[in-house]
Amino acid sequence: MIRTRFAPSPTGYLHLGHAYAALDAAAQGDAMILRIEDIDGTRCRPEYEAAIFEDLEWLGVTWTGDVWRQSERFETYRGALTRLEEGQLLYPCFCTRKEIQAEIAAAAAAPHGPDGPLYPGTCRHLTADQRAERLASDAPYALRLDMRRAIATVDPALRFVERGETITADPAQFGDAVLARKETPTSYHLAVTVDDAAQGIGLVTRAEDLLPATHLHRLLQTLLDLPTPAYRHFPLLKGPDGKRLAKRDGAKSLREMRAEGVSPDDVRRQLGFS
Repeated sequence: MIRTRFAPSPTGYLHLGHAYAALDAAAQGDAMILRIEDIDGTRCRPEYEAAIFEDLEWLGVTWTGDVWRQSERFETYRGALTRLEEGQLLYPCFCTRKEIQAEIAAAAAAPHGPDGPLYPGTCRHLTADQRAERLASDAPYALRLDMRRAIATVDPALRFVERGETITADPAQFGDAVLARKETPTSYHLAVTVDDAAQGIGLVTRAEDLLPATHLHRLLQTLLDLPTPAYRHFPLLKGPDGKRLAKRDGAKSLREMRAEGVSPDDVRRQLGFS
């Protein structure tokens, strides 16, 4: 039995891109679970979570088992971070965004990754005493993965399967990725990797903009002794202007379409799930 998942963040109302993701996950698996990815306490709102359930019910999308909320699993993520710390694979980074940007600008040629210029590793070189002093001062910090050390501990030929094709992972492209912050004990990358394993997800279906992240997730799976699912990244839905549908750009929500008289069958046909 193949388990898939639909894992929206309640930071806005669902649009056609989310509808496609939910319908695709339901179509690809024998059982689909619903997970609410609400680690961003400043943007996630209860009315958006309530709307997720309303929209899925309207679409006729059902799921198996209880709904998981990442905000209720912080202790689990802390446990994963502790394991990485015990392996000396994490370090606290006290650099502000402004300081990082200034250092990158001063560099002759800063390497880039999927999310832009890579962190130059400034705080990786702090001594134990320097780190302890800054932590004692209650300064804000992020916990970064020491990518060089992490890669050195695993098989260099990490692989994952994308749509039946075996791909060699290249996690180094992310540099020393942030896995948690002082005020938030997890990042998307850590939480989704831990939760997919805990929920027995055998096939991860998500949009193609997250395909690069899979390289980092594959490394985390190995470092934490977690199973590796298969992956299926689908093309992003785009609006008439050619831009990807996004909440921040005001993509028309499913609730707006419903108010205009659009039916669930109309949405399914439009997305190719008739």
